[in-house]
Amino acid sequence: MQLKFFRKFRFICSLLILGFLICGPFAVSSFAADARIGFLNIQKAVSSTKEWKSNFNKFKSDFTKEKKRIKIKEQKIKKMLENLNKQSFVLDPELKKKKEDAFRKEKIEFERYVQDQNAEFGKKEKEMTQKILLKMMDVIKKIGKEKKYTMILEQKVVLYHDKGNDLTSIATRAYDRTNK
Repeated sequence: MQLKFFRKFRFICSLLILGFLICGPFAVSSFAADARIGFLNIQKAVSSTKEWKSNFNKFKSDFTKEKKRIKIKEQKIKKMLENLNKQSFVLDPELKKKKEDAFRKEKIEFERYVQDQNAEFGKKEKEMTQKILLKMMDVIKKIGKEKKYTMILEQKVVLYHDKGNDLTSIATRAYDRTNK
């Protein structure tokens, strides 16, 4: 969702810039004389907020705990395989088959668990970022209105801009003030 939003945002900005270029230098220069354009690195603005940092630290802590749980399960499966390999020559075929089946079942459950956890953590990170991104968009609109910007563009779609018009840190500070 976040990636789609950024792609759509870049596409719209690219179209605006292309439209200015196609209209010719006179249209662009007359617009530029009246326009006030700001620039922002939205990804940096979001990830620099206190809320995102706090949420990310908790997320990272939960992720580290889960990695430890996965490592323990992985070691258990490796131990099962080692035991199976050691005992395979002395076990009767029926018991060997039961142990192999148990190992396969355990391994498949482990792989599913890891996939589920990866999907869950990906979903949590996406939701966390999306929630903050939506609030950041409101902050950016408010900055645009208060400071009378004609438009505020994502830095990544612009080839050059005056660093004096960079609103990234302003947006981050404004977000932190309004979202304590």
